[in-house]
This record gives sequence, C-alpha cells and structure tokens, in this order.
Amino acid sequence: MTRKYISNKDETVRMFESNFMETLSKVHPSVPVIIFVPVILYSLYSAIVISGLSFATVLGLAIFGLFIWSITEYTLHRFVFHMKLTSPVGRRIHFIFHGVHHDYPNDSRRLVMPPSVSLPLAAMFYLLFYYLIGSKFVFPFFAGFITGYLVYDMTHYAIHHFNMHSKFLLAIKKHHIKHHYQNEDKGFGVSSPFWDLIFDTHYFSNNTKTNIVNQSEQNQE
Repeated sequence: MTRKYISNKDETVRMFESNFMETLSKVHPSVPVIIFVPVILYSLYSAIVISGLSFATVLGLAIFGLFIWSITEYTLHRFVFHMKLTSPVGRRIHFIFHGVHHDYPNDSRRLVMPPSVSLPLAAMFYLLFYYLIGSKFVFPFFAGFITGYLVYDMTHYAIHHFNMHSKFLLAIKKHHIKHHYQNEDKGFGVSSPFWDLIFDTHYFSNNTKTNIVNQSEQNQE
C-alpha cells in the first residue's frame, strides 16, 4: 500500500515565506477553548437574561445548533477541505487548508483551526444565522453551533495525540484514522460518523452492512 503521509511525527513543513503568515498558520490546541468558551457563555447569557427565553427554548435551539454543526462539519470536510483542485494555485490552496494535515497528520500545532480561519468563519456563520432566524433566537442556536465546533476541534486533537480507552471514543478514533491511512475519500465525520452512515461514506464492507441488517431483522423478530 502506498504511504499516504510524509511524516507521522509531531513535526511539519514550513508553508509560508513570511514569518507572520507562518505564525498565523499554527495554534496551540487550547486557543479555540480560550476564544470560544466565552462566546458560548455570552450567547447563553444573552438568550436567557437579555432575550428572556425559556429554558426549554434555549435548550431546544442549542441542540438544533449542535445538530446543524454536525452536518456543517461533514460538508466542509468532504466538499471544501477535499475539493479536487488541479491548477497550481488550487493545489496550493488545498495544501494550506487541509493537505498539510494529511501530509503531517500528527503535527500538534496544525490540528485545530487557527483563529485566522475560525474567527472569520464564526462571524460569517453568525451573520447567516442572524438573518435566517432573527436576533432573538440566534444566540442559543449559535451557542450550540459553536459548542459543536469546539467538540470537533478537541476531538480531532485527541484522536491524534491521546490514547482512547472508552469503546465509543475508540470507535471515533478508528473511523478518523482510516480516513488518513486507508481511504481519504471516506470517513469525513470527525467528531461523529453519523453523516458518513447517512451518505454512504463509511468504511463498512458490504458484508458488514448485510450482517447489521440481518441482526436488526432478527432482533425485530
């Protein structure tokens, strides 16, 4: 099997001649937490105290925001980060956004989104949601959405640098590791394989799927 990475060590390659740009491309894994936990807390405060929304409304919108993040995570990873660009400029853009991670999958400073990317994206999504659902309901929804993003980023870091002991987390890790080392055209869900199951980009063989269906039918009987 052809090796699908350049280095499996905690190292990387320089991407920019500019020291400033190079610095912006790297980030400590704690940075997203430091930046976005206050955003989540302020969003919940705005929803409960300022807008006066009920607990049930806040909880429902936050869960909905978390759900929308999950499909956003899958969509960005599959259709943006793995976009097939053939021109020299296109290949360069792909390498900067995601290709470098596949070449150096265990580089600890390029496992979570740098603020130079995450902050503009967060602002863009906030404005989109603001116009779609309004100022009163956007804050609890956005809190759930950003919580989903943090779970994604922290899960991604943990997959590459922590030993998983629970069966659930180990299954998520194996799912993502296969994306790196077996077939990068499958397994686009990082924090969850749910949408890979829905859109048939999982790693189950036909035999495995048949066994699952048969087992389900036997349980129903």
